[in-house]
Amino acid sequence: MILVFGSNHRVTGDESMETLVDVTGDPIADMTPLWAEPAVVPVSFCEPCVPAEAKPTTLNIGEFTLRPYGTVWSDLVYATSRTVPGRFALWVASEEDQGEPALELDARRSRIGLEVAGPQIDWCGGMDTGARFEVDFLGNFTTDNQPDVRLRHVYWEAKNDRNRVLGGQTWDVVSPLIPNTVNFSISWAAGNVGFRRNQFRWERYISSGATTWTLQAAIAQNVIQDLATGFSSTGVTRETGDWPMIQARSAVTFDDIAVGGNTMILGVSGHIGETGFDFATGHPANPALGPEDDVRLRTWSFNAEARVPLTQRWSVQGEFFTGSNLSNILGGIAQGVCPCLRVPIRSTGGWGELTYAWSPKLSSHVGYSIDDPNDNDSLIGRTKNDVIYANCIYRVSDRLTTGLEVSSWKTEYHNRTDEPGFTFVDAPTAPGEAVLVDWTVRYTF
Repeated sequence: MILVFGSNHRVTGDESMETLVDVTGDPIADMTPLWAEPAVVPVSFCEPCVPAEAKPTTLNIGEFTLRPYGTVWSDLVYATSRTVPGRFALWVASEEDQGEPALELDARRSRIGLEVAGPQIDWCGGMDTGARFEVDFLGNFTTDNQPDVRLRHVYWEAKNDRNRVLGGQTWDVVSPLIPNTVNFSISWAAGNVGFRRNQFRWERYISSGATTWTLQAAIAQNVIQDLATGFSSTGVTRETGDWPMIQARSAVTFDDIAVGGNTMILGVSGHIGETGFDFATGHPANPALGPEDDVRLRTWSFNAEARVPLTQRWSVQGEFFTGSNLSNILGGIAQGVCPCLRVPIRSTGGWGELTYAWSPKLSSHVGYSIDDPNDNDSLIGRTKNDVIYANCIYRVSDRLTTGLEVSSWKTEYHNRTDEPGFTFVDAPTAPGEAVLVDWTVRYTF
């Protein structure tokens, strides 16, 4: 189940996205200080849920080995101004709509899953088979303490040290790095792109001893996020096109540049696809628009990624993206298509993060993330969203981790419907600004 985002219309509390929401030789001597301790691995909240040092319980049934796992995850978030959707932050609501502070406690991001290891098959010289099923509790709900289940991962795979094939729902191929934020939404709609969807994927690993070259390609589901709620969705039918989204990635892992448990990675990725709509009526803001059938709008992106270990304690990572109609990979501040103009919205952004590992149990992360849609591609909506954050994450034990983060958010808005040729529609123009304090506790099993 993929996010359902609103379009370029006035955001209200009733239009929050509750269906949302989650690759990473010898050290370089001249980059390692004399006081550095060996292999200080930064603590983070990234996948997988079960720490590598934990010893999971398995169950053998015939040729299959089953390993259940899960995370009990609870957050307390204070925001000086209300964010959307509220229990975590994607952007800040305009002060014209909200502006008041909010305190939220939420445990619906907790999850359970099952990994399955199966028998080998004879493909490509022998491949191990397996599957994964994982859900959380961020589906539709009656009240906050009565949530529904939401599907996160469900896929099968066959792999060896040279190849991998996969079918089912899991992470996108594009932009795979994850910032180490305590905020549950990990800077989606604020500079970090890529989510989960159904796909058929092939991967190839080419090792030269010092480096490993990873090639990935997938045909994937075209997810249509836009025009789902609000007045702009009136008379709009979302529909799939006649060809899938195509995703690809090429990345090099420098196996001999590994410091403090981090390995250097450089990569590029991208996607191309389309979203479709039937418009039964025009739009209130644009009298020139009328009914239109089978509208097809291209979606594409180009992305770059880097993770660089500096010393045993210091490392940096980040991603860059640019493209058009990016709401389906959580770009464009969750805006892919302008309903007032019926054009795709171009957007550029990215994020960068500096990590310092104080000890094997404690690390700090400071980062900046930005998503900047092209103002000329929309009449109303969000035009810029950025966040700067700093946190400390502490591993109490192999199973229990906690973290505290302070972040500063700003979301900008515009309304061009008062320009000649358009009909004025009330929409916010004042920015939304908020400081968030987020405390989280995760227990894995």
